[in-house]
Amino acid sequence: MKTDTHPDYREVVFHDLSCDFKFITRSTIATRDTINFEGKDYPLVKIEVSAESHPFYTGKHKIVDTAGRVEKFRQKFGSVGSKTSVANG
Repeated sequence: MKTDTHPDYREVVFHDLSCDFKFITRSTIATRDTINFEGKDYPLVKIEVSAESHPFYTGKHKIVDTAGRVEKFRQKFGSVGSKTSVANG
C-alpha cells in the first residue's frame, strides 16, 4: 500500500462558540489551534452552530448573526418580507 496518500484522521475537539459546548470526534480537518481538553491536547476547530445550539434540536428560535449579516440585510431591505420583528426599529 502507498504511504502518505490518506489525510491524517485523528481526534479533534469541536467548540461551539455560541453556547460554549465542546465535543470530541474524529476528523481530517486541518487546524492551527490546539486545546487541552480532559487532560489531553487536541486540535481545535471553532464552529458557530452545533446540535447543542441549533434551533431545530433545541426548540428555541434565535437568529444567529455572524459578522452583522442580518443587520446588513435589514438596512438594505427593511422589514419587507421579514417574518421576525426588527429590533430597535
